[in-house]
Amino acid sequence: MEQQSEKLRFILHCAIFAAITAIMAQIEIPLPLVPISGQTLAVGITATILGSRKGAVAMVCYAAIGAIGLPVFAGFSGGPQVLVGPTGGYIFGFIAAAFVTGYILEKSRFTVPMAMIANTIGMVITLLFGTIQLKYVVELTWGEALAAGVYPFIIVGLIKAFLASWIGITVRNRLVQANVNITSSKNAA
Repeated sequence: MEQQSEKLRFILHCAIFAAITAIMAQIEIPLPLVPISGQTLAVGITATILGSRKGAVAMVCYAAIGAIGLPVFAGFSGGPQVLVGPTGGYIFGFIAAAFVTGYILEKSRFTVPMAMIANTIGMVITLLFGTIQLKYVVELTWGEALAAGVYPFIIVGLIKAFLASWIGITVRNRLVQANVNITSSKNAA
């Protein structure tokens, strides 16, 4: 019975954070090729609170519900064409970023400074995945891909990394204080 309860808790946590990401995706500032959106903030918060495994699974759920056509991506878009389009690499990057961000925190300490480092690395991973796909899908030079897919996001990305760290650690600490089991990690803080 305890194992079923743990599985249900796992599924619910992942579903909740996939939904939060879908909601945050609708907060956007349009740019010519790739909008600035709240998705990356949600990814950082998710990884900081849930850790590597649950964080990555939550982002897989988010990508999957978007892939089947639900309008959960930025600008209320959805469908497989988004995943293979100019911005799809960023969505795939969310999965890797959530895993790496959570992993770094699990192997160190769940503190705001460590979360800031982990979320900054997560931001770089997302930008790397996104820029590579953007370059090849839109047939840009590396300079054009960096200008469209990285440079506009550096400052706002660092701000979002700080916010994800602060919000994520604050919420995580409150959940731990309330004795809410958010991860099964040994380093669950």
